[in-house]
Amino acid sequence: MTRPTTRRQFLQTTTSALALEVAFGNVPAFSQENPAWKAGVAKAVITPEKSVWLAGYGSKRAPDGKLHDLWMKALALEDNAGHRAVLITSDFQGVPKVMSDRVFEQLQKQFKLERTQVMFTFSHNHCGPRLGDDLIDYYPVETEQEALVEEYTAQMVTKTVAMVGESLSKLTPAKLQIGEGKATFAVNRRNNREADVPDLIAKGTPLVGPVDHSVPVLTVTRPDGKLEAVLFGYACHPTTLSFLTWCGDYPGFAQLEIEKAHPGTTAMFVNTCGGDQNPLPRRKVELCEKYGHMLAVGVEEALKQPLKPVSSGLRTAFEIIDLPYLKNVTRDELTELSKDLTGIKGRWSRRLLKKLDAGEKFESGYPYPVHAWRLGKEMLVVGMGAETVVDYALRFKREFGEGTWVMGYADDMISYIPSRRVWQEEGYEGGYNLFEYGRPAYRWEGGIEDRISASVHKLVKQVRE
Repeated sequence: MTRPTTRRQFLQTTTSALALEVAFGNVPAFSQENPAWKAGVAKAVITPEKSVWLAGYGSKRAPDGKLHDLWMKALALEDNAGHRAVLITSDFQGVPKVMSDRVFEQLQKQFKLERTQVMFTFSHNHCGPRLGDDLIDYYPVETEQEALVEEYTAQMVTKTVAMVGESLSKLTPAKLQIGEGKATFAVNRRNNREADVPDLIAKGTPLVGPVDHSVPVLTVTRPDGKLEAVLFGYACHPTTLSFLTWCGDYPGFAQLEIEKAHPGTTAMFVNTCGGDQNPLPRRKVELCEKYGHMLAVGVEEALKQPLKPVSSGLRTAFEIIDLPYLKNVTRDELTELSKDLTGIKGRWSRRLLKKLDAGEKFESGYPYPVHAWRLGKEMLVVGMGAETVVDYALRFKREFGEGTWVMGYADDMISYIPSRRVWQEEGYEGGYNLFEYGRPAYRWEGGIEDRISASVHKLVKQVRE
């Protein structure tokens, strides 16, 4: 057969637009025999079927319905040397260690995935369900509710493992590309009083404080041109809403909009480092939909730009470091606080006193998970546990350069993780509030940023060698 020599002749002999672009050098051709990447995507509905309370906000909140379903999703990746990693995203408020450890154990047993190969992220959505002992002292103690939470958590462990298995079973050739968009609704809540923000915006007065308005985007495309998945991030609390209805908050609306615009595509959200960032103003569904739309627009803007292909090569590194407390709470302090019969501190102190009475000793710090993944030469992912403030993202992106994603909210909820600056300023994210998360102390030691940074730099060096 004579090869077409012009673009017009080629168009007349093929119906594949993708083949046209490949033939004329606009898109790198896929190699089915030795693809740069394989990817598998799976998802599962996690909306509770029973009345597990909504998580967060320190009160009893029984669900009254749903705006849309809650989801958990998995992206499995494999490079052309057979190295694998799986990223889990979810609409949970916080995944506690007692749950994620069970997931990691089962993934190792069933699929030989080591801890270094899996990140379990959560959006920190406050219209999602309670899990395990996350924020255990936040809520009034009700025997029936505790049983529901235990039952639901066990179901989620099983569902997570099955979903990851499904994503691995779907590993097929794919192309990875990265880009970046922008969304501007996140506000540094430490530096801008919530009540003042609407008026400041109306007057055009600049808001103050560090923010990260970048929207990093990773696309997964099949050899036939199908957009299989879009992974994107943003640094902001999903706390637009505080009602009693299941909903994914602004990340949920953003994912739904992206999936509607790209039928058959799975949209996945990660909260980068939004521990001190809020969507302001808030408290209305219309605002939540607006912010979701703004984030989806940021993603679409990235998709319209030339995306950078990610070359083959996957390396992962992981460690758990000790984050020390400033000092442990004492028995005498707990005894005095236990007189509060209704508040968080009362529940916290009585629970810890029972531990002391049972002969337990309080640890002087907490095990903190840190990840580094390198995808090709173009993408570096730093993953950290809990509610990291925005300083971490700004710092590590500056230190490691273009293509760096910095994510908190991975593996374990734990508490707020302040930078040195935020710790010195104190306030809610940097001050004496560890009791809210059940820790046997009020505050972290002031040097935890240095400890985390040392770990991140060590792990990044390992994956870049």
